[in-house]
Amino acid sequence: QRIHVDGAGWHQAAEAVPFLPTLQEAIWRERRLYLTYQRSDRARVERLVDPLGLVVKGRIWYLVAAVEGELRTYRVSRVQGARLAGEPCARPDGFDLAAHWEESVARFREGLPRYPAKVRARAETVEALGRLRYVRIEGQSPADAEGWVTVSVQFETEKEACQYVLGFGPRIEVLEPVALRERVRREAEGIVKLYRG
Repeated sequence: QRIHVDGAGWHQAAEAVPFLPTLQEAIWRERRLYLTYQRSDRARVERLVDPLGLVVKGRIWYLVAAVEGELRTYRVSRVQGARLAGEPCARPDGFDLAAHWEESVARFREGLPRYPAKVRARAETVEALGRLRYVRIEGQSPADAEGWVTVSVQFETEKEACQYVLGFGPRIEVLEPVALRERVRREAEGIVKLYRG
C-alpha cells in the first residue's frame, strides 16, 4: 500500500530523482509534504500534499498524493523541492495504491489521441510493431503464402505513424488511410533523393 512496482515500463531511461528519499520518508512516517513541482509546461508550483504512495513504472518514479482531497500523480524527476510538514498525512479510507494506479493508467491510455490505420507487414515485423510505444494492434489476418499479414493498428498521430512505418522500410506497407500512404511515399522519395545526391 506504500510502493507499487509496474514492470511494464514506458521504454524510457532512468531519471534523476534527488528528492526520492524525502518522499519515501514522508510516506513511511505518514507526514504531509511541502512540494515544489515543475509541471510539463515548465511552470513551478508549490503544494502541501498528503503523500499516499510511490509507483515505479520501468525506471520512472511517480508520487501519488492527495491535494485538498483530490488524487494527483507527480513525476518524481520533476520535484524541485520537498520537505516534511509537522502534521500527519490524511490517508483516504480503503485507498489501494495498485488499484488506483491501474485505473490511472487506463484513463491515460484512453485519453491518448488515436490514429487508426491498416498496414500490410511481414509476419516477423508484426511482433516488433506491437512493441512500439503507444502503438496498439487491433487485429490481424493470418499470414498469406508469401508471409505477409494485414494488420489494423492504432497510432497516436499521422506524423508518428509515418515515422514508424518508414522505420520498417520495405517490411511494411500502408494500405489505409490514403493520406498516410501518400505521406509515407513523399517522405520515402525525399530520402531517396537525399541519398542519390
